[in-house]
Amino acid sequence: MTSTPTPAAKTPLGVGGIVSNSFSILFGNLIPVMIVAFIPSLIGLIFSVMTNGVGLTLGVDTGAPVSFASPVLIGLGVVVQLALQGLIIALLVQLAYDAKLGQPITPIAYLSPAIKAIVPILVLSLVIGILAGIGLMLLVIPGLYIYAVFCVTTPAIMIERAGFGGMSRSAALTKEYRWPVIGVLILLGLCTIGLGIVATFVVSAIVPIIGLNTAGFGVGILIYALINGLTYGLSGIGAALIYARLRDIKEGVSVDKLAAVFE
Repeated sequence: MTSTPTPAAKTPLGVGGIVSNSFSILFGNLIPVMIVAFIPSLIGLIFSVMTNGVGLTLGVDTGAPVSFASPVLIGLGVVVQLALQGLIIALLVQLAYDAKLGQPITPIAYLSPAIKAIVPILVLSLVIGILAGIGLMLLVIPGLYIYAVFCVTTPAIMIERAGFGGMSRSAALTKEYRWPVIGVLILLGLCTIGLGIVATFVVSAIVPIIGLNTAGFGVGILIYALINGLTYGLSGIGAALIYARLRDIKEGVSVDKLAAVFE
């Protein structure tokens, strides 16, 4: 009588470990993360003010009638925002691995590899955003699932030079681990939502005190840029750690080997 071999248990993703490590890297390297994320966040907010107006951007009542930009400017604004977000995540992928290995963090050195990869990152981020947006409009879970499938696209582009194949590479890496990935995304997402609520509350309270003028609006934009820097930092580091964990589980590639591509 032959026995049926028992299938090997799937190695867990380690949702709690990824989330805790994301916070550890973020707050352990807060100044470098903010250097990487603050300026692109500020540029994005300034562009939003130019296209949507300061009232809509900051969520404050300026007393002026609400006017919307032309569809062309709105579309350009979306492209600029995605490009900046992609650039921030590309920079943070490199920062996360250096932080994980205890190596010196050099934001300037991260810029050249990130800029070289910005075209596929931008195009694929736009595609993923559209797909996930459609899923979110239908039901929340399909949108989250779609995002989980493609959440390591940017790390794949940065680490493996996957280019426009980044989405297919992400789909292959996240296969069989998409629900745990959703768990990570939800936990980190709740934290970023909380930061957004705090930013909205602080801006809506402080701007009227300073005044509905250039100084007040400037302070509001700076507060939002700082909070956005934190949320981008948490999201980008989380994506890098998800990618590293999946490569380790599926291919036995350690973090130090991943980080070696930037040397």
